[in-house]
Amino acid sequence: MAPVSKIVWTKIDEAPALATYSLLPIVEKFLKEANVEVELSDISLAGRVLAAMGKMDDELAKLGELVLKPEANIIKLPNISASIPQLKACIAELNEQGFDLPDYPEEPKNEEEKEIQTKYATCLGSAVNPVLREGNSDRRAATAVKKFAQKNPHRLKPFSDNCKAYVAHMEKNDFYANEQSVIMSKNDTLSINLNGKCLQTLDVEDREIVSSSFLSACELDSFLNKTINDAKENDLLWSVHLKATMMKVSDPIMFGHAVKSYYSDVLEKYKDDLESVGFNPDLGMGDFEAKIQKLPEDKQNEIKEAVKKVYENRPNIAMVDSDKGITNLHFSNDIIIDASMPPVIREGGKMWNKDGELQECVAVIPDRTYARMYSKMLEDCKVNGQFDVSTMGHVSNVGLMAKKAEEYGSHPFTYKIPEDGVMDVKDSDGNILMSHSVKKGDIWRLYKVKDVAVKDWVRLGHERGKLTGDPIVFWLDSNRAHDANLIKRVVEYLPPHLEKDPIEFHIMAPEQAMKFSLKRIRKGLNTISVTGNVLRDYLTDLFPILELGTSAKMMSIVPLLAGGGLFETGAGGSAPKHVEQFLKEGHLRWDSLGEFLALAESLRMIYNKTGDEKVKAVCEALDSANEAYLDNSKEPSRKCGEPDNKASHYYLARYWAEALGKSDDKFAKVAKELADNEAKILEELKNAEGQAKDIGGYFKPDDKKAAEAMRPSATLNAIINNI
Repeated sequence: MAPVSKIVWTKIDEAPALATYSLLPIVEKFLKEANVEVELSDISLAGRVLAAMGKMDDELAKLGELVLKPEANIIKLPNISASIPQLKACIAELNEQGFDLPDYPEEPKNEEEKEIQTKYATCLGSAVNPVLREGNSDRRAATAVKKFAQKNPHRLKPFSDNCKAYVAHMEKNDFYANEQSVIMSKNDTLSINLNGKCLQTLDVEDREIVSSSFLSACELDSFLNKTINDAKENDLLWSVHLKATMMKVSDPIMFGHAVKSYYSDVLEKYKDDLESVGFNPDLGMGDFEAKIQKLPEDKQNEIKEAVKKVYENRPNIAMVDSDKGITNLHFSNDIIIDASMPPVIREGGKMWNKDGELQECVAVIPDRTYARMYSKMLEDCKVNGQFDVSTMGHVSNVGLMAKKAEEYGSHPFTYKIPEDGVMDVKDSDGNILMSHSVKKGDIWRLYKVKDVAVKDWVRLGHERGKLTGDPIVFWLDSNRAHDANLIKRVVEYLPPHLEKDPIEFHIMAPEQAMKFSLKRIRKGLNTISVTGNVLRDYLTDLFPILELGTSAKMMSIVPLLAGGGLFETGAGGSAPKHVEQFLKEGHLRWDSLGEFLALAESLRMIYNKTGDEKVKAVCEALDSANEAYLDNSKEPSRKCGEPDNKASHYYLARYWAEALGKSDDKFAKVAKELADNEAKILEELKNAEGQAKDIGGYFKPDDKKAAEAMRPSATLNAIINNI
């Protein structure tokens, strides 16, 4: 017998975690035929919290070791990038389940609480991705997925002839304006200093690009107030777009400034009351509403009335849930720019207001580093009209993310400046490499990218261009210090590849790259964006949501530097609403197509390494099943009582068995059983809907209860279990 190959399937959170209870038993049975074993690894928020506090094994650390080995083969589903409110809710749930965990101390009062906060901090924000992404990103739509979207175009709302929507960004003293960058000439230990006092040290490598910048708090406040006044004057919806989940230090601070600007009248008038109950603007109005409950009832009512007056006097604010009165300043984790800006384009420059109606908006993105590329797309649509989904081209992405590259690796080196002075970065000889004059409250951060990551990124970009024949565009701004240093590396590393295999390539600032790509899109032409880490994230939601209706249908392949593979399965931004519906009525609308596609690529890697014909057969059959799934429109319905995620897994199993059954009598029999029992299986699945589901927990479901809720068809279960 051939040696067993192993795929690690991550146990994560919310909707994709629920879907796993239904899908994984099917996957395990089909893969057993190819001698491929599936191992579940718990890197959910609950799992990471328990690991941080010594209550279970640290599965994330184990995977962090695995990605450094050539045998790594990991299917990584989207996990929660936790905000502080989410972390606190998770801790509370775990305590209710019997785990003895300390509360998260927002403001530690002693060394013990500082230690607790430090442990929990490892679970906040993008805690998972930097550990696993030991390679650069190759993200694109499968040909079958793109063709399906063009044949079955989702609706994009037109822009009005006199559309007033626009993107607002700072014009000075932001991260873009203040950036400095150096390329290291040796391995070294750098120090970060404020007014001569060392705040921390960091080790860097020869040829590593190290950059730093800051954003002025005073200028930010001025900018925010201007946009609020402009929105009121022009009857526009005011909407803030940040990334407080991934940028877990800098963006929550900017979010807090937005809260303080919009609600300034109330926060100033009741400053003493709010300080007495510990309100933190960085946690949003959700924290405000929770904390004022500590005040006397008459004072609470007085403050609530004052908040109502704010909404009367200020411009309408974008809503996360207008029915519940939740604005996009309630919780920092609700305004995820890569998920919130594409709908602005999709809806014709509009977002939802308090009345549950779409209204043209001003999209407030403080730092102009990437705001201008969103502005370029919005303005293009105002001039040229909405995109035609049935003909528009595809923009795929090669993203620089290996070795905690760039801004998304900046959290340990981000500071809210405690006093006026000078922030500088020195080498071990005391030479000042970068220096900024800062004011109290400013946001300063350092970020870096290793040379090995850049070299592989350039190689991967060229490889995609060679394989597809599409032009590659490096989205790099020569006027930005960090990008200017990256351009030097591109100019150095790309020519040897071009000498062997010439391709079309361009180096453009993001707004110009956007203009170039949009011109091609409207002609039905494909383009490969080759970008840094943040743009990788933004663009691989922006274009797919417009092209495909969702980013969950994108393939996300990470060829690991050590030779293994990480296969990511799409975005989970809408997962909370999916879970809410499932708990209410037993209907899960999560589409597992991302998992189907990732699994096929995972199997393809195994075959390419082993040459095992059984693996090839199972992989090719899954490819056929994925095409049939799309061609027959078996994606989950949004409506209770219609086929949902569970039904989509039935069809995947059936199509997979049918493809295998062409050369395997056993699977031909399985396929016949699945086809003959279609009506019965769908009826059993339908009958399980329409009532609330108890799965034993949101962050840490009870495995038995969740499996029963997600596998309610005895007929389907029997067929699968007997394979």
